[in-house]
Amino acid sequence: MGTMDIKAAIEAAPYGASERISPLVRRVLARNPSPFTFLGTGTYIVGSGKVAVIDPGPDEDAHLDAILAATAGETISHLFITHTHRDHSPLAVRLKALSGAEVVGCAPLVLEDDGPRTDAAFDSTYTPDRVLAHGEVVPGGTWADGGWTMEAVHTPGHTSNHLCFALHEEKALFTGDHVMGWSTSVVTPPDGDMRDYMASLKLLQTRDDTVYYPTHGEPVTEPQRLVRGYIAHRRQREGQILRLLEGSPKAIPDLVAAMYASVDPRLHPAAGRSVLAHLIDLQARGMVSADGDVWEKAA
Repeated sequence: MGTMDIKAAIEAAPYGASERISPLVRRVLARNPSPFTFLGTGTYIVGSGKVAVIDPGPDEDAHLDAILAATAGETISHLFITHTHRDHSPLAVRLKALSGAEVVGCAPLVLEDDGPRTDAAFDSTYTPDRVLAHGEVVPGGTWADGGWTMEAVHTPGHTSNHLCFALHEEKALFTGDHVMGWSTSVVTPPDGDMRDYMASLKLLQTRDDTVYYPTHGEPVTEPQRLVRGYIAHRRQREGQILRLLEGSPKAIPDLVAAMYASVDPRLHPAAGRSVLAHLIDLQARGMVSADGDVWEKAA
């Protein structure tokens, strides 16, 4: 999508409105567009009467008001958090105080990265009432009463604490930033890990979810096809790195300039973090080595 198309999409985005996207799921879009969040954070409301909120989003008054308006007359029983970047979790503090909801989901994590952020920094205010283990199920009433059943799916890679949430009643998966509806996820060391990310993508291939609801971007209606494409994309990037290192050792900025020549330069620092994640993985597999900031293909 070009710059003008993105500007038009932002101008047309339904910020603050409650959009019905399935029988059990509504979405409220926060007005925090950026090169890393696309149109903004999509907060999901699941069920009716007794509802769950997934990724309440940034701590912004307008977004809080929009969620409260969308759930007027209902009870927010749970706040599910996929991971603790500041465009996903901070509003949980105020929403819990107003609703009494239980905050559940990923483990807390505060980490100061030494490189450019892939979105916002980590949320130091996040304090869950319960950390969910992989496969743990949280019930929220019955289908007849507008209820829901949510299962935690551990998907580290984008961050080490990342969870997806599977909605059993609709065979839907809320994918946070692990699989997005507009771009591939950026993997940022030291917390982001390429090997974990690839393993988490392969885990999704073993599931039979019929739709993904990412926190950024539109619903993904052909999830298995997209996951296959993401895996192929990462393998292609890995191959690019190895080919570029064949001729001579190179620093990461040199690799980024060659690999991302057609990408918005504002994204190059974050792309460099993904390249670093690939290099760390390749180094662990004995395929490349480093001498200071310069990388070379292993003999």
